[in-house]
Amino acid sequence: MAPSLRVGILTVSDSGSRGDREDTAGPAIAEVLAPLRPEIVEKAIIPDDPDGIAETLRRWATAGRVNLILTTGGTGLGPRDNTPEATRQVIEREVPGMAEVMRQAGLQHTPMAALSRGLVGAVGSTLIVNLPGSERGARENLDAILPVLEHAIALIAGDTEH
Repeated sequence: MAPSLRVGILTVSDSGSRGDREDTAGPAIAEVLAPLRPEIVEKAIIPDDPDGIAETLRRWATAGRVNLILTTGGTGLGPRDNTPEATRQVIEREVPGMAEVMRQAGLQHTPMAALSRGLVGAVGSTLIVNLPGSERGARENLDAILPVLEHAIALIAGDTEH
C-alpha cells in the first residue's frame, strides 16, 4: 500500500513573495493532486533566492512532516531562476526520468518547454519535484508524472515489494 501523501507546496517568486502577483500555480498544484487525497502540510511563497530556497527545502524535508515537496517557479533561464541550483544542493539522488517525462509532456504544448531546467530528486524519504512557475506549465508537468508519483514515494520510503 502506498504511503499517504504529505505534501509541501513551495512557490518561488520574487513578485509573488512581495504580494505584487497572485500565485495561481500553487493552488493549481493542490487541485491536480486532489484525486490522490494528499494532506497539504506546508505551503509558502518565497523569493527566488538560492539560499532561501535550499534552506526551506532542507527544513521541510528533514522535519519528517512531508514526503513530497512540489516547487513552482524559478526553473527557466532568467538571471533570478535559481530553483534547480538550490534543489541540487539539497537532494541526495536525482530522478532524471521524471524530469524528462515532464519536459516531454510540456513539449506537446509548447517548444518553450525545452528551456525548463526543473529537477526531480530525493533527500531522505522526501521526493522534491521542480515544476514551472506558470499555472498551465505546473498542471501539465504534474499531470505527466501523476501516474508514477505514489509509487516513487513508496520506493523512497523503502517499500520495494512489487
